[in-house]
Amino acid sequence: MSYIKWFEAHGKKHAKIMEKLKDKSDDEVIEYFKFENMLKNEPEFCPLYKDNKKCHDYEELNCYLCACPNFRFNDEGFKKQEDKTLYSYCSIDSKDGSQFIGEGYIHQNCAGCIVPHRQNYIKKHFSRNWFKIMKEVTQG
Repeated sequence: MSYIKWFEAHGKKHAKIMEKLKDKSDDEVIEYFKFENMLKNEPEFCPLYKDNKKCHDYEELNCYLCACPNFRFNDEGFKKQEDKTLYSYCSIDSKDGSQFIGEGYIHQNCAGCIVPHRQNYIKKHFSRNWFKIMKEVTQG
Protein backbone atom coordinates (compact mmCIF):
# COMPACT_ATOMS: atom_id res chain seq x y z
CA MET A 1 0.00 0.00 0.00
CA SER A 2 1.33 3.43 -0.89
CA TYR A 3 1.65 6.00 1.86
CA ILE A 4 -0.96 8.26 0.25
CA LYS A 5 -3.51 5.42 0.24
CA TRP A 6 -2.77 4.70 3.90
CA PHE A 7 -3.00 8.42 4.70
CA GLU A 8 -6.40 8.81 3.01
CA ALA A 9 -7.79 5.65 4.67
CA HIS A 10 -6.51 6.80 8.04
CA GLY A 11 -8.11 10.21 7.57
CA LYS A 12 -11.46 8.54 6.93
CA LYS A 13 -11.12 6.54 10.15
CA HIS A 14 -10.28 9.74 12.00
CA ALA A 15 -13.33 11.51 10.51
CA LYS A 16 -15.60 8.65 11.56
CA ILE A 17 -14.41 8.95 15.16
CA MET A 18 -14.82 12.73 15.04
CA GLU A 19 -18.42 12.29 13.90
CA LYS A 20 -19.06 10.20 17.02
CA LEU A 21 -17.50 12.95 19.14
CA LYS A 22 -19.24 15.91 17.49
CA ASP A 23 -21.03 16.91 20.71
CA LYS A 24 -17.85 16.79 22.81
CA SER A 25 -15.71 19.82 23.65
CA ASP A 26 -12.27 20.18 22.06
CA ASP A 27 -10.65 19.15 25.35
CA GLU A 28 -12.89 16.08 25.57
CA VAL A 29 -11.97 15.10 22.01
CA ILE A 30 -8.26 15.43 22.76
CA GLU A 31 -8.73 13.39 25.93
CA TYR A 32 -10.58 10.70 23.97
CA PHE A 33 -7.56 10.26 21.66
CA LYS A 34 -5.22 9.29 24.51
CA PHE A 35 -3.57 5.96 23.71
CA GLU A 36 -5.25 4.04 26.54
CA ASN A 37 -8.72 5.27 25.51
CA MET A 38 -8.13 4.56 21.83
CA LEU A 39 -6.82 1.09 22.56
CA LYS A 40 -10.06 0.29 24.38
CA ASN A 41 -12.60 2.30 22.35
CA GLU A 42 -11.18 2.29 18.79
CA PRO A 43 -9.18 -0.94 18.36
CA GLU A 44 -9.30 -0.70 14.53
CA PHE A 45 -7.77 2.80 14.43
CA CYS A 46 -4.19 1.54 14.54
CA PRO A 47 -2.74 -1.87 13.66
CA LEU A 48 -0.44 -1.64 16.70
CA TYR A 49 -3.41 -1.59 19.08
CA LYS A 50 -4.07 -5.31 18.58
CA ASP A 51 -0.66 -5.99 20.16
CA ASN A 52 -1.07 -3.28 22.83
CA LYS A 53 1.94 -1.46 21.34
CA LYS A 54 2.72 2.21 20.96
CA CYS A 55 4.37 3.74 17.91
CA HIS A 56 6.39 5.98 20.24
CA ASP A 57 7.69 5.14 23.71
CA TYR A 58 5.96 7.96 25.54
CA GLU A 59 3.84 7.54 28.65
CA GLU A 60 1.22 10.18 27.77
CA LEU A 61 0.91 9.31 24.06
CA ASN A 62 -1.99 10.99 22.29
CA CYS A 63 -3.04 9.61 18.91
CA TYR A 64 -4.98 12.64 17.62
CA LEU A 65 -2.20 13.74 15.26
CA CYS A 66 -1.19 10.29 14.11
CA ALA A 67 0.49 10.81 10.72
CA CYS A 68 2.32 13.90 11.98
CA PRO A 69 1.57 17.22 10.25
CA ASN A 70 5.34 17.79 10.03
CA PHE A 71 5.93 14.58 8.07
CA ARG A 72 6.29 15.18 4.34
CA PHE A 73 6.03 12.35 1.86
CA ASN A 74 5.82 11.77 -1.85
CA ASP A 75 5.28 8.26 -3.17
CA GLU A 76 7.12 9.29 -6.37
CA GLY A 77 10.02 10.76 -4.39
CA PHE A 78 11.06 14.35 -3.76
CA LYS A 79 14.56 14.29 -5.14
CA LYS A 80 17.66 12.23 -5.70
CA GLN A 81 20.43 12.35 -3.13
CA GLU A 82 23.38 10.71 -4.78
CA ASP A 83 22.03 7.32 -5.89
CA LYS A 84 19.05 7.29 -3.49
CA THR A 85 15.54 8.75 -3.70
CA LEU A 86 14.25 10.87 -0.82
CA TYR A 87 10.63 9.79 -0.22
CA SER A 88 9.92 11.46 3.13
CA TYR A 89 11.35 14.00 5.56
CA CYS A 90 10.49 16.11 8.63
CA SER A 91 9.52 19.70 7.82
CA ILE A 92 10.72 20.93 11.23
CA ASP A 93 13.85 18.74 11.19
CA SER A 94 13.06 17.41 14.65
CA LYS A 95 16.22 16.62 16.60
CA ASP A 96 14.53 13.39 17.72
CA GLY A 97 13.91 12.17 14.19
CA SER A 98 16.39 10.52 11.86
CA GLN A 99 16.63 9.14 8.38
CA PHE A 100 16.32 5.50 7.43
CA ILE A 101 18.64 4.93 4.50
CA GLY A 102 18.28 1.77 2.48
CA GLU A 103 19.41 0.56 -0.90
CA GLY A 104 18.13 3.22 -3.25
CA TYR A 105 15.83 5.05 -0.81
CA ILE A 106 15.70 7.47 2.13
CA HIS A 107 12.70 7.71 4.48
CA GLN A 108 12.11 9.77 7.59
CA ASN A 109 12.28 7.73 10.79
CA CYS A 110 9.93 9.34 13.32
CA ALA A 111 10.13 6.62 15.97
CA GLY A 112 12.16 8.78 18.38
CA CYS A 113 10.01 11.91 18.00
CA ILE A 114 6.92 12.64 20.08
CA VAL A 115 6.28 16.26 18.99
CA PRO A 116 2.75 15.70 17.58
CA HIS A 117 1.74 13.34 20.38
CA ARG A 118 1.99 15.87 23.21
CA GLN A 119 -1.24 17.38 24.46
CA ASN A 120 0.07 20.98 24.33
CA TYR A 121 1.11 20.60 20.68
CA ILE A 122 -2.27 19.11 19.78
CA LYS A 123 -4.13 21.96 21.51
CA LYS A 124 -2.02 24.51 19.64
CA HIS A 125 -2.80 22.96 16.24
CA PHE A 126 -6.24 21.50 16.97
CA SER A 127 -8.90 21.41 14.29
CA ARG A 128 -11.91 19.13 14.11
CA ASN A 129 -10.95 18.58 10.47
CA TRP A 130 -7.86 16.33 10.56
CA PHE A 131 -7.25 16.82 6.83
CA LYS A 132 -7.07 20.60 7.40
CA ILE A 133 -4.20 20.13 9.87
CA MET A 134 -2.53 17.61 7.58
CA LYS A 135 -3.02 19.60 4.33
CA GLU A 136 0.67 20.07 3.62
CA VAL A 137 2.00 16.57 4.25
CA THR A 138 2.07 15.69 0.57
CA GLN A 139 3.18 19.11 -0.65
CA GLY A 140 6.76 19.09 0.58
